[in-house]
Amino acid sequence: MAHRERHRSERIGWLRAAVLGANDGIVSTASLVVGVAAAESTRQHVLVAGVAGLVAGALSMAAGEYVSVSSQADTEQADLQRERQELAADPQGEEDELTGIYLHRGLEPDLARAVARQLMAKGALAAHARDELGLTEELAARPLQAALASAATFAVGAGVPVLTILLAPEHALVASVIAVSLLCLVALGAIAARVGGASVTVGAARVIVWGVLAMLVTAAVGMLFGVSAG
Repeated sequence: MAHRERHRSERIGWLRAAVLGANDGIVSTASLVVGVAAAESTRQHVLVAGVAGLVAGALSMAAGEYVSVSSQADTEQADLQRERQELAADPQGEEDELTGIYLHRGLEPDLARAVARQLMAKGALAAHARDELGLTEELAARPLQAALASAATFAVGAGVPVLTILLAPEHALVASVIAVSLLCLVALGAIAARVGGASVTVGAARVIVWGVLAMLVTAAVGMLFGVSAG
């Protein structure tokens, strides 16, 4: 029975979109909520701002991710189409090209030629896609998957500060949103790092620094406009 190893790189597509969505959901919505709350708004106003940020952000993330990854997919397909045409027009030249790649990687000339010839016999386009273009099925661009993952995880992340608004006492609204959001950011960074095989400490520190910065800036803006309005 063939043994197939599972590598962390296979998770790159959905992991990147999921982490980006959840992180952005927490940071942007919490920052928005903190800024509005710092302007001495009522709980209702802060809640409306949070829900609006959740909906708008999730849709924006989905659209942006879909467009971005679709562009990547279009480029991949264009490269594959060009490779098909080159294989049809000059198969010997493409075999020479593949042989050169294997020579560069350290194979002996005869072995490099034999490997190139056998791989092209079993699937010329797949061989060139993998070894010439660096394209594999595991890492192929999937626009819809990325869009749905980003939208869903953004909504989950944004739900953290929105739920906190509903449950926290009004006199401690800002402090509660900041504390809960930062705790969730630490957990998110640690989990993402763990799944990706990186340092948990570094992963948590990365998100906490940017989260604190974003909330401090928006709180300052909210306080400034609150004072100005007063």
